[in-house]
Amino acid sequence: MLIVLHPDVSAEAQAAIEGRVRELGFTPHPISGAGRTAIGITGNRGAIDPGPFREMEGVADCIPVTAPYKLVSREVKHEDTVVDVAGVPVGGRDLVVMAGPCAVENENQILSAARGVAASGASLLRGGAFKPRTSPYDFQGLKQKGLELLAKARSETGLKIVTEVKDTETLPAVAETADLLQIGARNMQNFSLLEAVGDLRKPVLLKRGMSSTLKELLMAAEYIVSRGNKQVILCERGIRTFETMTRNTLDLNAVPMLKRESHLPVVVDPSHGIGIRSAVLPMARAAAAAGADGLIIEVHPDPDRALSDGMQSLNLAMFEKLMREVEKIAAALGRGLHRVARA
Repeated sequence: MLIVLHPDVSAEAQAAIEGRVRELGFTPHPISGAGRTAIGITGNRGAIDPGPFREMEGVADCIPVTAPYKLVSREVKHEDTVVDVAGVPVGGRDLVVMAGPCAVENENQILSAARGVAASGASLLRGGAFKPRTSPYDFQGLKQKGLELLAKARSETGLKIVTEVKDTETLPAVAETADLLQIGARNMQNFSLLEAVGDLRKPVLLKRGMSSTLKELLMAAEYIVSRGNKQVILCERGIRTFETMTRNTLDLNAVPMLKRESHLPVVVDPSHGIGIRSAVLPMARAAAAAGADGLIIEVHPDPDRALSDGMQSLNLAMFEKLMREVEKIAAALGRGLHRVARA
């Protein structure tokens, strides 16, 4: 249920309403919007009787919420959420591009990538320090050294950092460096990890599982938001289908559907979504046209020598071309590309 408050509700009256929710054994979640303040309720297994609340001071209305993903639902919050990633607004007017290599390999590689994507207009540098890989023999990342190199690249370029956190054990180290914590597709339903990042107050990029439905993605986001972390960005990165000509099937249906169902920002990863270097650009254009709030693109100074995901990584010249074409698509929709101030 959603308790809608009067615009002039006092702090004391709101506290009394939240206290009453707790007395009934539920959890109140204050939600601020442009046109209203409301309190979402979680912890109930069935419908909640609105009677105890309707007559309380400051209550304007009580609205049942039908979606199982209550707090991330558009029913609970009509306005789009804008996630602040260290000063970069994701979900606002401008499209935000995150770009960089799949993995941090060495200092020269990550600095070259950072300088290149920054020059083309990216706002965030992506790069894996801790890499969960399908094969135990594949490159697993530089770990702590990788985080240090990402921090150096941020210091030089001004780009914010998005990097993957693969487990609760390494979360503290990653959270200390990252501006945006990425939960990868394999971990979308790692509920211990979802709860752990939910207990932090750091933005999270939640990738859709490779065989997960949109409802399951939204329920995974609900795990994070229900713990108090409202800074969640959803990411469509392609799903596993019967098609074998591409690495995955990029489900761009997800963009309008997630936008309809949820107030959270939606980012698209065309690199993993199709897995073919030459096809990343047209899929990035399509994602921008579909209304995505951002893109996350794999870019490597020398993709053919990349230690991971080279086949889907763009070189710097290709990324520059992608950015200029995506910029045109965004402009046609009345949007721009967000740019960070250079360091």
